[in-house]
Amino acid sequence: MSLSDFFSPLALEKFTPKQGFYTSQLGMKASFYTEKFPELGDKTFDIAILGVKDDRGAVNNNGCSLGPDYFREQFYLLHEGAFESRIVDLGNIIAGATISDTYVALKMVVTELMRLDIVPVIIGGGQDLTYAQYMAYEALEQKVDLVVVDSRFDLDEDENEQGSIATRSDTYLNRIFMHQPNYLFNFSNIGYQTYLVNQDSLKVMNKLYFDVHRLGEFLTDVSSAEPVIRNANMMSFDFSCIRSSDSSANGNAGPNGFYGEQACKIAHYAGLNDKLTSIGFYEFNPAFDHGSQSAMLLGQMVWYFVDGFYNRKKDFPLNPKSQYLIYRASLNDGSGEMLFVKSKKSDRWWMQVPYPSGVSKNERFHLVPCRYEDYTMAVNGEVPDLWWRTYQKLL
Repeated sequence: MSLSDFFSPLALEKFTPKQGFYTSQLGMKASFYTEKFPELGDKTFDIAILGVKDDRGAVNNNGCSLGPDYFREQFYLLHEGAFESRIVDLGNIIAGATISDTYVALKMVVTELMRLDIVPVIIGGGQDLTYAQYMAYEALEQKVDLVVVDSRFDLDEDENEQGSIATRSDTYLNRIFMHQPNYLFNFSNIGYQTYLVNQDSLKVMNKLYFDVHRLGEFLTDVSSAEPVIRNANMMSFDFSCIRSSDSSANGNAGPNGFYGEQACKIAHYAGLNDKLTSIGFYEFNPAFDHGSQSAMLLGQMVWYFVDGFYNRKKDFPLNPKSQYLIYRASLNDGSGEMLFVKSKKSDRWWMQVPYPSGVSKNERFHLVPCRYEDYTMAVNGEVPDLWWRTYQKLL
C-alpha cells in the first residue's frame, strides 16, 4: 500500500495569495502533493506536514477537523528563516469510515515517515489522534518518552467497546498507559492547571513516577520546560492550553494558560530536541477563531519548530566524549556520588542515573536531560527529584 493512498491532494489556489508567494516565503520553498505524490526517499525532505481531518473524538470542539487548511493559509505566508528548509506537505488524511480507520491510517503514515528519517508534523483534528501517533512507534520496537502540553490529564473513563482502538480526546491517555505491548518509558505533562485535574489522576501520575508540571512553573520562565521537552521522542500539543485572550480557536479555551510567545518557545524547544521524531498540534478549531489570529499563531508555532529543527546541536548521546564536561557531586550521607554531563557545544545538562544491578546488560546508566539547578542541588547534597523518579522507573 502506497502512502499516497491515505492522502487527498492539496488545491494550492486555496491558500496561495492572489499575487502569488514571494520567493522567500515558505509557500515557494516547500513541496506539495497536488497531482503526483512526492518521492520521499533519498533524504530529499526533513519535515513532512500532514493534516488529519477527523474530529469525531474531539470533546466539545466540533469543527477542529477543518484546522489543517486554515493553518496552511497562514503558515506558507511566513518567510524562511536563517535555514534552508526541506519541507513537504503531503496533504490531508481524510476521516475514515470509522475513527479507528483514521487511527490506522495515521499510524501507518507516521511509522513510514520515521523509517525514512522524516519528522512528521501532524495538524489535527482532535487530540485523541495522539494515540495513533503513539502506536506508530510500535513497529519501531523502541521505548517512548511522551511529552504532552495540556491544561488537563486526559484520563477520563473510556466507554468505547472492548477491542476497539477508538477513543476520545479526554480519555486517550488511558489507552496509551494501558496499551500492550507497553513501550512507554516516561510520560511528562507541561502546563496542567490544578483546578482542572482530578486529584486521583495526580496520584496515578505520582505512583507511576511520571513527570507532571503545573502551569505556574513556567509563567515566569518557560525555559524550565526545555529539559522536559528534550527528553521526548514524541510530543502532543493541545491548543486549549493557550489562554483564550491569545487564542480563542478552541471550544475548551479558558482564561488561563500559556501566552502565545510561550507556546512558540515550547515549539522551538521541541524542534531543538535531537531525540524528537514526531510532533502533533491538535484541537485548533477555526470555527472559534477571530480574524485568523489563532491560525497565525499556529503557523508561527510550526515555524518556530522548523527553526529549532534546523538549529539542532546533535549533542545527544555523548559522542564524541571530548565535547562534554563531567561533573561529580558527592552525597551528604557518603553513600556515593552523582554524575552530571554538560555539553560544550550547547551548555545543556544531563544527569547519569545508574541502572540497578542486573537490569541492563548493555548499558551502565541512563542519561536524563536536566537543568543546572539540578546539579547545584546535588552539590548541596540533595538528590534531585528527577533522579529519584528516573531510578524508580529503571527498576
